[in-house]
Amino acid sequence: MTATGRRSKIALALAGGGPVGGIYEVGAMAALAEALEGVDFTTFDIYVGVSSGALLSASVANGLGPAALARMLVEDDSTEVFDPGVLLRPAFGEYLRRALSVPVLFWSSLRQYLADPWHVRLLEAFQGLSHAIPTGVFNNAGIDELLGKLFSSGGRSNDFRKLKHRLFLVATDLDSGESVAFGSAGHDDVPISVAVQASAALPGLFPPVRIGERYFVDGALIKTLHASVALHAGAELVICINPLVPFDSRLAARRPPHERPTPAPAHLVEGGLPVVLSQTFRAIIHSRMRTGMDRYRLEFKDADVVLFEPSRDDADMFFTNVFSYRGRSRLCEHAYQRTRKDLYQRRHELRPIFERHGIHLNLGVLKDHTRSLLSRRRRPDLATSVSALDSSLADLELWLQGQEG
Repeated sequence: MTATGRRSKIALALAGGGPVGGIYEVGAMAALAEALEGVDFTTFDIYVGVSSGALLSASVANGLGPAALARMLVEDDSTEVFDPGVLLRPAFGEYLRRALSVPVLFWSSLRQYLADPWHVRLLEAFQGLSHAIPTGVFNNAGIDELLGKLFSSGGRSNDFRKLKHRLFLVATDLDSGESVAFGSAGHDDVPISVAVQASAALPGLFPPVRIGERYFVDGALIKTLHASVALHAGAELVICINPLVPFDSRLAARRPPHERPTPAPAHLVEGGLPVVLSQTFRAIIHSRMRTGMDRYRLEFKDADVVLFEPSRDDADMFFTNVFSYRGRSRLCEHAYQRTRKDLYQRRHELRPIFERHGIHLNLGVLKDHTRSLLSRRRRPDLATSVSALDSSLADLELWLQGQEG
């Protein structure tokens, strides 16, 4: 509630981060939903999503809470919302279309060279063949198909205009570099599932998505969070989750051994090109996001923007193999526990901010170290585990005696 007793307008903004980032965001949301009294993540006023955050924002806005998403993502393969394997399907249609253009491009380049071989270099003449390179390696059309089915059942909707709450999914117009918030006026007639696909079309990995006469790619190309979309829509409190931060190997090396379940190399260059590119990408978007957060504080002085993200020494987050089922489960639980710890450590800072908006931080929940996300039941302590083991051994002994008899 505001000072006048009116309910605050609350928003959720989720950044991109690929499958790893999406799973982290689910775990973080579950921790927040559990510890923040007075909020229901499925009834926020405004939702903003970019890239993988677009998929999750659309799901939560459609009534799928964080706990349900956690179960569907990593516990129950038969009903899961999103299997990362969906993103590994080759873009055969794009390959074929580009391959068919090779003969025309080749003869055109050859004619250009033969027309003036003394002044046109061979490499320069045949540069046009680069137009035959596919614009994406994988096909993410499966996202549209999967979400189209999910949002067309169970009282959910694939239409921005039919949602109970405002949903904005941000993508980048490839031809102009302009950010477009699907769900806003003039851009709300696009199916939500198609907007998610466009927002998550990372250049190089996925082909641009055609919507009308325009082509769209990942919304994170311009901004990481796009929390300003929610602020311009009147949000008074924006809860932001950003899963990607640069990794600090020196900071990680100073952590106690028992706090380093995932080993990290002394130098990231040892991880090869993928690790170098990941670190570079994270550093760029995180610096840009920090600049945006500073601007929000100046431009929207009457609003509160609260950010949750991993620590920079979080090797689990940086090196997790998201396509491993065990890795996905472990990362979701890790994000849940990491966010609980962050909430408790920042309790003195966060409590007055949340209370301004009628939200209370449940310290009892945060102090309960037996809580676990995926099982949704208390983890047994040592005494309970020993008791259960003794009971199991006794049962086994009785069974063996029966077999001998």
